Amino acid sequence: MTAATDTAPRLGTEELIELYSSMRLIREFDTRIVELFERKLIRGSAHPYVGMEAIAVGICAALGDADYITSTHRGHGHCLARGLDPERMMAEILGRESGYCRGKGGSMHITAMEHGMLGADAIVGGSHGLSVGAAYGARLLGRESVVACFFGDGAANEGSFHEACNLAAVLDAPVIFVCENNQWALSTPTHSSMRIEDVADRAISYGFPGVAVDGNDVLAVKAVADEAVARARRGEGPTLIEAKSYRMTPHSAFATGETSTAAELEEWKARDPLGRLAEQLVAREVDAAVLERIDAAVAERIDGAVQGAIDAPPPPPEQAIEDVFAPAAWLRPGRLA
Repeated sequence: MTAATDTAPRLGTEELIELYSSMRLIREFDTRIVELFERKLIRGSAHPYVGMEAIAVGICAALGDADYITSTHRGHGHCLARGLDPERMMAEILGRESGYCRGKGGSMHITAMEHGMLGADAIVGGSHGLSVGAAYGARLLGRESVVACFFGDGAANEGSFHEACNLAAVLDAPVIFVCENNQWALSTPTHSSMRIEDVADRAISYGFPGVAVDGNDVLAVKAVADEAVARARRGEGPTLIEAKSYRMTPHSAFATGETSTAAELEEWKARDPLGRLAEQLVAREVDAAVLERIDAAVAERIDGAVQGAIDAPPPPPEQAIEDVFAPAAWLRPGRLA
C-alpha cells in the first residue's frame, strides 16, 4: 500500500469551481432527502452521503463518457457526480414514474445506463462481481472503458470483495475498486472489524497497487483516480483506492441513532470537504460572493427537483410486473456486440 502525497492535479480556478458546484449539489440533494423522509414523502429509507462528497466527485472527474460506475446503498452522490439529473433522481426516490427506474427502484437501486451508471445495490458488496464482469466484458468487445466500483469499509470484509479482487487481477480487468472508508459499517467501527490500519494494504496480496488517500480532499482523490484510470486503460489491471472520510449524519434517514462520539464528529466536521475546497478557492482570490451564488443556484435547482417530483404521477398499477423480466430480444445471439 502507498499513501497519496501532494500530487494533486494543478487545476484551473474554473475547474475547481466546477468541482465545488458538484459537491454542493450532492450536499444539498441529500440534505433535502432527509427532510422529505421526515415529511413521510419517501418510503423505506435513504442513506445520506453528507461529508463524503469529495470521493464521488474526485473519482468521477477522472472518468470519461465511455466509462462506468457501480454504486451502493449510499449512492446518490455517485449518481450526481456521474451527471444524472437530480429531478429524475428525486422522482425515482419518491416513487414517481418519471424516475430513472419508473419509480420502482427507489433510493438504493437507481440505474442509468445512458450515464454509464450500472446500478446502485442495496446488498453490501453486491456490485464487486458486477464491476469485474462489466470491465472484462468491455475489453472483450474491444472497448477502452474503465469501471469504478464504489463500496464501503464494511463491504471490504465481504467474501465477494476478495473474490472480485483476485479475478480482476487474474484477468487484468480495468477496474478501480474505490473503498469509501467512512469509519463505520452501520454501527460497527472499522477498527473492531479488521486488524490492519488500511484496507488498501489488501491489494498487494492480489498483485495490484493499493493506495490510501484523504477522502475529504477532492484534488487528492482525483489525482490517485487519474493514475488508476490511466493504468487500467494501458491494460495493466485494477487498482484499489481507499478514500478515508466520514459520514456526518446517522447511518440512514430511518436509523437515526448515532454511535460516534460528539468529539469525533466535530473533529471530522472541521475537515468538511466543501469547506476545504472553498478555502482553496478563496485563496485563489475567488470572491466569497461567487460561492454564495453557486450555493443559491444549487438550492434553487433542488427546490425545482423536489417540486417536480412531488407533482409527478406514480407508476400506474397495471405496470407493476413490467421491467421484471428481460425482453426476449435480449436473448438473441450477439445482442451485446
